[in-house]
Amino acid sequence: MAEYRLDALARLSGVSARNIRAYRERGLLDPPRRQGRAALYDDVHLAQLATIDHLLRKGFNSAHIAEFFASMREGTNLADSLGLRRAVFVSPHSGNGSGAAALRRDGGVALPDVDPAIDEVRQLREHGLVDVVDGVVVVTDAAIGGVLARTRHKLPYLRAVLHVYDATHRAIGGLAADLADGLHECVATRFGAALDSPDLDVHELDRIMRDYCDLADTMLTQGLKPEIVRRLDAVAAGYIAALDRQVEPRPC
Repeated sequence: MAEYRLDALARLSGVSARNIRAYRERGLLDPPRRQGRAALYDDVHLAQLATIDHLLRKGFNSAHIAEFFASMREGTNLADSLGLRRAVFVSPHSGNGSGAAALRRDGGVALPDVDPAIDEVRQLREHGLVDVVDGVVVVTDAAIGGVLARTRHKLPYLRAVLHVYDATHRAIGGLAADLADGLHECVATRFGAALDSPDLDVHELDRIMRDYCDLADTMLTQGLKPEIVRRLDAVAAGYIAALDRQVEPRPC
């Protein structure tokens, strides 16, 4: 990812250096990366400035925008912080008159409007993410099924599920191996690599393993989700800016 000094960021964004400093002080803009005495910004900051500019021109004040950004940094997206999600999205089992999804007793979500013969369904079945029951596609995970049920245009979403699965599955094996190495180091520090310490206690070993799993889970959640939200919000900000440019009045 490209990095910019303050003057370059101001030039690219069209926001004055003075306003950028003010946004940073008010909590609207993420802190820059420090390299010695230099402050370095990146494309995420550029996207944040585009979003700030868009919201200001829509009538939101800086206090509201700071609140929105604070919510997003805590893992809430802009739609949630504005209270829009419940108004926009339908429940996965409310029905919409067009092959609505149905929540099954086993927790899966049936998608009767999806052709079970398409290649995307075949790939998802291989990954264990969907099944076909009596000729109907059933998403085995209720959360994923709920997302798919909200849209009438399911094919792009099925492809999105495949993309997310492929992207995460490739990384999961290496990440799990690194975490396992860390657990082994933690246990070896306490009892020795061969587990031949006279102080070895099965209950303490079990507690260490549970504690390590809890730490790993907490730190992954706290680190990964906000970063994903931050990156996706940066992409969304680019879309918003592009749409906004389309509706800007043209000079006569």
